[in-house]
Amino acid sequence: MSEKIRRLTSEDYELFAAMDTGIEDDYINLFFERFAGGTNRLYGLFADGKLASMGGYSIFAGRYAMLGRLRSDRRFQRKSFATELMTHVKNEAFSAEGVRWVGGNTEEGNLPARRVLEKIGCKPKLTQYAATAKEVEAIESGEEVWQEIHSTGRKKSWLEKTYLAKSKVFPFQCYYPFPASEALFNENTLKDWTFYENKAGDRFFLTKHDQKRTHYLHVAYPWNDARDQKGFWQTVYKAKQNLEDELGEEAHVWMDIPKEEITGLPANHPFQLNSVWVLYEAEK
Repeated sequence: MSEKIRRLTSEDYELFAAMDTGIEDDYINLFFERFAGGTNRLYGLFADGKLASMGGYSIFAGRYAMLGRLRSDRRFQRKSFATELMTHVKNEAFSAEGVRWVGGNTEEGNLPARRVLEKIGCKPKLTQYAATAKEVEAIESGEEVWQEIHSTGRKKSWLEKTYLAKSKVFPFQCYYPFPASEALFNENTLKDWTFYENKAGDRFFLTKHDQKRTHYLHVAYPWNDARDQKGFWQTVYKAKQNLEDELGEEAHVWMDIPKEEITGLPANHPFQLNSVWVLYEAEK
């Protein structure tokens, strides 16, 4: 069986569409052209002229490459094609200009994808819930909302103390957390994100808009004591309302919560906790 690997372009969509992946309503069908260009890359492993395995990476902040979009044709399974392909993709990602970190983020229950990541030299770094809620009004208690931070210097100071100094993983986008570095926190992102600080000045959190089919208010809070912070949920609720007013559409709340920190949510929280993700990072 002859095999070869090459980069895919938007013109290769029909080859992807002909794959027997067993995935119904695959989102890649809608965004194939986007995933094949810009800061995204797709690669295919061909066997006897057919696309047997596909995968790629996306670059964020000019520094991070997240592996993903692994798809395998069921007619070619058990041939280690996915491992062969993703080894190539990992090496291509590390060779991309500016990239300093390569990894993958996959659902805890996706054992085939996890096995591939581990076979190509990736190690688990963090397991966390992608916690989402349609409403948070039930847990706000009418307390005073936190003050919005407008000072760029104050924003940078908080990020330095809570994420950079501790090498903490930062939820850059929904599904895309990365080990914190200054590359994630440029002037444009700080302008787009909204920061809040409590009255005592010893806690902060930030919010940003993200869309993964659903609109989300993505909340980043670097502690596990949200249930004990007066006004926290009132502020999240208000921020959600502000985003919905801006969009003219409904938005949900998303929080990335490490597994060991789930006790930081209040007992009556409305978050769905059925989505658990494992962040892997690769060694060059």
